[in-house]
Amino acid sequence: NLVLCSKGIPQTLATFELESFLDEAGCKLIFYLLRVARGVSLSTTCLLSGFQAIKLCPSISRWMDLHIRSPKCIVLCCFFCWVLHLLVNTCIVRYKTGPMNNKNMSMEKVYRYCYSYLSEILFSITAVIFLFTDGMCLALMLCSSISMVLVLHRHKQRVQHIHSSRLSPRTSHETRATHTILILVSMFVSFHALAAILSYWITQLQNPSQWLRSISVLVASGFPT
Repeated sequence: NLVLCSKGIPQTLATFELESFLDEAGCKLIFYLLRVARGVSLSTTCLLSGFQAIKLCPSISRWMDLHIRSPKCIVLCCFFCWVLHLLVNTCIVRYKTGPMNNKNMSMEKVYRYCYSYLSEILFSITAVIFLFTDGMCLALMLCSSISMVLVLHRHKQRVQHIHSSRLSPRTSHETRATHTILILVSMFVSFHALAAILSYWITQLQNPSQWLRSISVLVASGFPT
């Protein structure tokens, strides 16, 4: 919800030629909330998927005992994600300003209501850092989802004789769970990877077109929606 509100509403107003509706403080606040919300959404989704994978794998869950599967541990890890992203994104906000205080309109990129005055070196460093963290989250999500699918598939094979003895034609619980996991990870990886590619493409263009920016916003809002 925070991602959709902090990204969708300002971008919608900017589409109606209302780019100057935010001052510098408003721009910094909206961009900060967006970066924090996006980071927390990305990391907690991967984190909870990892907890699910650990819970489903008997060997791993026995090795890690019951502590990591407790609700307190999950809440603590989610809280750590919030604190981490709140601290990391404070330095990025320093280099954002509203359009009313910016004289160089050629700096407009993905966010029509905010402008960035990062140097090329600093921009490249931050891009690599965020690309690495996003890639790591996507990789963890893929690994945990694949491991869950494999565990469910093995479990389904072990109990195949039980399902075959039933007269009910309903789909097994393992199959339904596998379909849910595959749909989730497919949407997660597809939307985030495509959004990252589009954002990078826009930053490399001198004057990105309006339709390209709109598609980028739509794709970035896809998974939260």
